[in-house]
Amino acid sequence: MAKRLIGDLPKVGIRPVIDGRENGVRESLETQVMDLAIAAAKFIEDNIKFPSGEKVECVIADTCIGGVAEAAMCANKFKKEGVGVSLTVTPCWCYGTEVMDTDPLIPKAVWGFNGTERPGAVYLAAALAGYTQKGLPTFGIYGRDVQDCDDTSIPSDVKEKLLRFVKSALAVAQMNGKSYLSIGYSSMGIAGSMVDSNFFQDYLGIRTEFVESVEILRRIEEGIYDEEEFQKAMAWTEKHCKEGEDPNVPEKQATAERKRVEWETVVKMTLICRDMMIGNQKVIDKGYREEGLGRNAILGGFQGQRQWTDYQPNADFPEAILNSSFDWNGIREAFVFATENDSLNSVSMLFGHLLTNTAQIFSDVRTYWSPDAVQRVTGKELTGLAGNGIIHLINSGSTTLDATAQQRDSEGNPTMKPYWEITEEEVQKCLDKTTWPQADRGYFRGGGYSSLFKTEGQMPVTMCRINMVKGLGPVLQLAEGWTVELPDEIHTVLDQRTNPTWPTTWFVPRTNGEGAFKDVYSVMANWGANHGAISYGHIGADLITLASMLRIPVNMHNVNDDDIFRPSAWNAFGEDKEGSDYRACENYGPLYGMK
Repeated sequence: MAKRLIGDLPKVGIRPVIDGRENGVRESLETQVMDLAIAAAKFIEDNIKFPSGEKVECVIADTCIGGVAEAAMCANKFKKEGVGVSLTVTPCWCYGTEVMDTDPLIPKAVWGFNGTERPGAVYLAAALAGYTQKGLPTFGIYGRDVQDCDDTSIPSDVKEKLLRFVKSALAVAQMNGKSYLSIGYSSMGIAGSMVDSNFFQDYLGIRTEFVESVEILRRIEEGIYDEEEFQKAMAWTEKHCKEGEDPNVPEKQATAERKRVEWETVVKMTLICRDMMIGNQKVIDKGYREEGLGRNAILGGFQGQRQWTDYQPNADFPEAILNSSFDWNGIREAFVFATENDSLNSVSMLFGHLLTNTAQIFSDVRTYWSPDAVQRVTGKELTGLAGNGIIHLINSGSTTLDATAQQRDSEGNPTMKPYWEITEEEVQKCLDKTTWPQADRGYFRGGGYSSLFKTEGQMPVTMCRINMVKGLGPVLQLAEGWTVELPDEIHTVLDQRTNPTWPTTWFVPRTNGEGAFKDVYSVMANWGANHGAISYGHIGADLITLASMLRIPVNMHNVNDDDIFRPSAWNAFGEDKEGSDYRACENYGPLYGMK
């Protein structure tokens, strides 16, 4: 499953550029320049992995680049090697426009070594001016403290920017050429599920693939799935997925026979949705090559409500299992699969997944609970991080089971980890903390099973969302904060008022007394849609860097200005960071679009 998508993983290209004057100058710099490139490559390879668990590979130009010819040689090598990220490094002066990387589609950065012996910083400034003048937005990396010329160590501030740039640039490269799988189309009038093919192509380089929901029924009825895996999946489900209480009134409760059919259906739906995304050789072996090839989908969504769910079991189980880091085949990379086919929330989840390598939480941004309201309905007081109010994140069972917060970091804190760090014991704890009640047949006439759990413990998380604005295009909003665990006597009362058969995460954003982050209520009031994608960790700065690469402005965030890292050209669009972001994105247009 590590290579479940078509195409090679992108590589990071390292471009050591040098003063081209030979017979003395260049020769004195060759070793120092190449050593800087080697140090950068080692740091990147030692610290970044893909969501599939594979190490990132760096490709260094065969020679230092002193002029146009060697720049062309490097570009040719990078093209053959599948380079998707360009990092130029140097400690010295170089001929700016002669050694630059001119590929407009590859994210690029320049690290100008801060040393006094040679003017690496002077070159950096000249290079960035050239890139800006030619309309090639480029990130500038420059250490705060002067280093000695023979110092090959990478300062901490440079490391931070290298990681932020490379992780974001690799996310851009991984999306390019992949697909969004839309199963069905618009769900209950939700605008995010009205999939905008132009947005996906122009901004992300992702094609959109549309498949009617009836295809799932056809594959079930005609047996177009791996029967052996289905039997394995059913046995695993019966053992590990505990059926919860049936919330329906007796006259609406399904028979035991019907419930068995629904379990079999949702398990088959899981197999089929996965196969439609990435293909399955076993399906090809059964004689269904077209179906078995899949759609090369890096993300997807299922319409569900209402035409499907009025008739068939809902997709809560398939969505929850696909979004988790494990299933009946063991521990594996989570998929990105949105409920209600909310393609914009699916993209937001994909951003988080590519930046953190972890499973993502899909939730309704359902309710703001003020301290007074909680006191009124429970007779209890919110305390600690929750003391100024909480936001109830809850959705109909589609949230990753990783969000039970049963995984632990090296210090024993609740966390959500890349799949290769998750233990079998942690998987079992996630499953043990989850029950699967029958769906509320008022919502879902066709039945099904929703996951039920509450996120335990306190975790740093970031909620984000892409929204579409007519006349403007996509904008990103995000809020860093924490999950909080409420006492049972508060949680139970609040949960029962919403839907007691769905998974709950209590979220507290970090507030600063200003604007959209004046208080917790203001965050809820300024959120731009009914859904949010929640990722483990405070990754707001990474999301902002990624958005700038794609030319998506950010309209709401609580990231410190000092941590914001965008292409140097953004500085020319005004001193106000939010305003300059909007103007720069409008000026350059979508990364893959025709301006």
